[in-house]
Amino acid sequence: MSSYQKNYEKWLNDARLCEEAKRELTAIASDEKEKEYRFGGELEFGTAGMRGIIGYGMNMMNVYTVMRATQGLSEYIATLPEEDRRKGVVISYDTRRNSQVFAKAAASVLAKNGIKAYLFDDVHPVPMLSYAVRYLGTIAGIMVTASHNPKEYNGYKVYGEDGAQMSPEATAEVVKFISKIDDYLSVTGDETSSLIMPVPKEVDDTYIEELSKLTLSKKAVEACGKDLKLVYTPVHGSGYVPVMRILKMLGINVTVVEEQTTKDTEFSTVAVPNPEYKETLSMGIALANKIRADVVFGTDPDSDRLGVAIKDDKGEFTALSGNQVGILLLDYILTRLKEENALPANAAVVKSFVTTGMAKAICDDFGVALFETPVGFKFIGEKIKQWEADGSHTYVFGFEESCGYLRGTHARDKDAVVASMLCAEMVCYYTYIGKSVYQRLQEIYAKYGYVLDKNISIQYSGLNAMKEMNAVVDALKTVKADSFGPFKVEAVRDYSASLRKTADGKVEVLDIPKTNCVYYELEGGSFVCVRPSGTEPKLKIYYSVKAKDEADANAKLEEAKKSVAELLEKVKK
Repeated sequence: MSSYQKNYEKWLNDARLCEEAKRELTAIASDEKEKEYRFGGELEFGTAGMRGIIGYGMNMMNVYTVMRATQGLSEYIATLPEEDRRKGVVISYDTRRNSQVFAKAAASVLAKNGIKAYLFDDVHPVPMLSYAVRYLGTIAGIMVTASHNPKEYNGYKVYGEDGAQMSPEATAEVVKFISKIDDYLSVTGDETSSLIMPVPKEVDDTYIEELSKLTLSKKAVEACGKDLKLVYTPVHGSGYVPVMRILKMLGINVTVVEEQTTKDTEFSTVAVPNPEYKETLSMGIALANKIRADVVFGTDPDSDRLGVAIKDDKGEFTALSGNQVGILLLDYILTRLKEENALPANAAVVKSFVTTGMAKAICDDFGVALFETPVGFKFIGEKIKQWEADGSHTYVFGFEESCGYLRGTHARDKDAVVASMLCAEMVCYYTYIGKSVYQRLQEIYAKYGYVLDKNISIQYSGLNAMKEMNAVVDALKTVKADSFGPFKVEAVRDYSASLRKTADGKVEVLDIPKTNCVYYELEGGSFVCVRPSGTEPKLKIYYSVKAKDEADANAKLEEAKKSVAELLEKVKK
């Protein structure tokens, strides 16, 4: 009998299994592929927590895998000094299927282990969970979400006491405790414990107060906010209340997409609840066209990502990429701080290394230091923590190409609420001085050179998806690439070894956390980067192409993509 069949039968025949699980598992009795997927491996708990398809089994997101993970976290907390153990854990969740159920289950396990659990009484976004960890002084935080993934998914992210996602070192310790729990159904909780308590209402209020301190253009907002026509869609997610609250507090005129304010676990009005895609903003754009609005915002289910659509020079809505919103915000923040003589002498910006190369040109122009990190906002959070400790730099902005932005140090993760506020006042600011956001974007390209940033994903599936993706990246390290399309390769960064090797053979050690990724530096400041996603079964390829204009960039991009495809075929053989 195969191991997955043994695991399947062990679960199915266990008297402790709930009736819903028994029915679901009985229904797949003759489906070998499904049984192998669910029971042929375990849902991996990595530095981004765990994320998977909702359903019963060891490799799925369900109450048993959530309780097992929480038991492991509880046992890790038990090893900490008593003063840390007493701090407790705060838990939030979004609008996905079973999010509240999983959050309550996690709270019950913590309580059974004698750990105080603060539980939000309704959906709250990632940045508010991060803020709550810091405000309440808890030792950890748990966010139940699968972010922008399709409706079939849910996930479980753990935050450290600084409000950033738990460090790789601490995560490794938690995983050791989780791995020792072989009997998934053995973990129990105490739902009635007095150790489970609501998050104080003041957390919501003080979070909004903190955001209001980060405004940069009060005069412009006062002059133009009431006349601005902004359309916002929370895409059925947790951003609705806080985003509307901060925009209304500023006096911004907002029209919401009513059909997408409902907490719809199926996200029935969109194919995927990811505001990176223009299609996800389509209802917002349709409403904007109807009321002749100026801009469209959309946030994902856990409201850590913001998608933006603006009118181009023809009056038609164009969806901006995460990189474009990032450089607009970067340029706006640095411009306004400089204009107000408030730009710190040791100001610093942080971005992931797959995020647009344009950031360097902008930061250089303002005399601001730019730092790069691996993908994952926790690494940006680590930079903030480091600078607060040593005083070497003052954090002013951090962003990732995946529509994630953070100004302020109130939270240590992507914050679509503060990003919504900043983007809204940015529109007011440019309106106030007589131009559009689109015009400002064209001015940025004219000043620093046109850059086309694009990423594509190659979908994988099955139990071995992660292993197969990592094998492709590992194989790329063994093959020399001299050029991609019209671009010569000037250097290759192997982030798994923290090494950079130039075309002429010089080797340099990189001071950056290790991750499995190959990054090709191309002539003229362009790059190609290949890495496996840490949250989805996708191999991600990033292109940043510098060119004289958009047409030239698109032509060069196609040539580069063809070269990359040929290289991938070569290493797969």
